[in-house]
Amino acid sequence: MTKLAVIALGGNALLRSNQEGNMDQQNKNTMDTLENIVFLLKQNYNIIITHGNGPQVGNILLRNEAGTRDYGIPSMPLDVCVADSQGGIGYTIERNLRNLLKKYDIQREVITMSSMVEVDPDDHAFVNWTKRVGPTYDEAQKNELEQKNGWQFRSTPKKEGAYRRVVPSPTPISVMNSSWIKELCDRGVIVIASGGGGIPVYFDQLNNLVPVEGVIDKDMASSVLATSVGADEFYILTDVPYLYSDYGTPNQKVLEFLDYEDAVEYGHQGAFGEGTMQPKVNACLDFIKSGGEKAIITEATKLQDKKFGTKITLKYEETHKA
Repeated sequence: MTKLAVIALGGNALLRSNQEGNMDQQNKNTMDTLENIVFLLKQNYNIIITHGNGPQVGNILLRNEAGTRDYGIPSMPLDVCVADSQGGIGYTIERNLRNLLKKYDIQREVITMSSMVEVDPDDHAFVNWTKRVGPTYDEAQKNELEQKNGWQFRSTPKKEGAYRRVVPSPTPISVMNSSWIKELCDRGVIVIASGGGGIPVYFDQLNNLVPVEGVIDKDMASSVLATSVGADEFYILTDVPYLYSDYGTPNQKVLEFLDYEDAVEYGHQGAFGEGTMQPKVNACLDFIKSGGEKAIITEATKLQDKKFGTKITLKYEETHKA
């Protein structure tokens, strides 16, 4: 039977941290990343691609601010900025993927979908804002923007006297159009969806869709989508080849195989880093708990090499048989 895989591309799949972010760089990075999923297509996998949007939506917010300040152009709300990033990034992935399919003579269709994701309007995230977005500001700029726009800020951990805007990051409940995504995948179409975690919305008392000023974690939204379409495998591509326990310490240890219970226990011990790898692990655990066969966290260029990547399954024994 044909397997279905959801592949979540990290922000570095399109834009590296040491780059300015021009389109030549983003196109090359995208093609380099997509090259690493060709082996799945050659094995006749059906594929859904999701992606982050951190650097890109930050740039959109900068343009927003500059347009308002310099030209009086009305600023767009965050949900529209996320939608903008979905369109731009999705187009970049789809165009490069079509060229890649031509290169390898693989006959597949590709479609990019704008994705809304349902959240709970009573989510605690709307009380405790934690998700950093946009550029870094000094204290004077922070104070001005707090007064002018009513924004909330938090200091950045790595730079003293620097602040970034924070917004709610609610838990995703469902990805809209997931049944159509599943149907397209069953026909062999490669679907690009749920970009940047999806556009957060909720249903009001009249069952109308209402946008939310917030950002959803893209790995959690990808996990929800993977579960809803009945995916067999879930890949999170990031900037390290493995998960490590006690990362950056003399006791650092590669974790290549993890079963569900061990991954939970490592998380309780704080082994993965609450603001870095732990959310990715949580997304994988949710997928496995909901019936997924296997979740893999690895660096994009290592995807084809089965020696790399942390493989999470329900039972450790099953991993060694895979």
